[in-house]
Amino acid sequence: EVLENKEGIILKDDVQNNQYPMPIHVEGQDAVYVGRVRRDYSLENGLNLWVVADNIRKGAATNTVQIAELLINHI
Repeated sequence: EVLENKEGIILKDDVQNNQYPMPIHVEGQDAVYVGRVRRDYSLENGLNLWVVADNIRKGAATNTVQIAELLINHI
């Protein structure tokens, strides 16, 4: 529920129909995909989830733009 309305995050979590994020499907995209969300019973308030993104695009290019936008808005 928390992840469903976040900009830049796409929740893809329908295991019954084999719909969850896979690296091959997110190549070239800016969004971060999240799936296989489930409770981790080994920790109080624990959570397991699968997070997939195009590391070059999100980790470098998009992140740089997002940081620049934050700086511009705060200067």
